[in-house]
Amino acid sequence: MLKDNSGYLTLPAASATLPGRPHVATLHRWRTRGVRGVRLRTCLIGGRRYTTREWLREFIEATTAEDAGAPRASDSPRRESEIAAAERCLKAAGI
Repeated sequence: MLKDNSGYLTLPAASATLPGRPHVATLHRWRTRGVRGVRLRTCLIGGRRYTTREWLREFIEATTAEDAGAPRASDSPRRESEIAAAERCLKAAGI
C-alpha cells in the first residue's frame, strides 16, 4: 500500500516539469519504446499512468550517458548470457 503518494506525477504533469515541455505522447513513447534501449519507468494506479521526478531523473541520466557513449548496465538477463557466451568463445580461441 502506498503511504506517500505526493511524489507521483501524471504524465501530463511530468511533461510540464521538463525543459521544452515535451508532448504527453512523447512520454508514453519513452515508456513503451524507450530511447536507445532505456525506458521511462511508470506505474499504473487506478487506470492512470504515473512517474516520479526520481524516475525522470534516472531516465534522463541513462539516455544522456547512452548518448555520450558511456557504458550503461545491461538490464537484460538474455543479453548478459549472450555476452558471457561470447567471452567464453573468445577465451577458447585465445583472443
